Amino acid sequence: MKFYYVYILLCSDGITYTGITNDIERRFDEHQQGLNKSCFTHKRRPVELIFHQEFNDVVQAIYFEKKIKKWSGKKKIALAKGKYDLLQILAECRNVSHSDFKPTDKD
Repeated sequence: MKFYYVYILLCSDGITYTGITNDIERRFDEHQQGLNKSCFTHKRRPVELIFHQEFNDVVQAIYFEKKIKKWSGKKKIALAKGKYDLLQILAECRNVSHSDFKPTDKD
């Protein structure tokens, strides 16, 4: 059975990178060695693998990767550290222009 991995790297500058691969060890080595000079992580090495999730369905893996790519760096780090209560707090929108904060006819 083939497996797919969604992973999060913590770069030396504190920025997170999210990716997907079918060989986590090979892909991590490629990031760490800087084999691809156009890769986002090339100038941000060394990198640290802080999270990976295994999938046996590539569609599910792609869906999860796209989902967490949109997350903030703080939220990705909370996931990596297993701080699931913090994930909920970070997921709540605090932007006053968000629809949750707009006055309704009832206000």
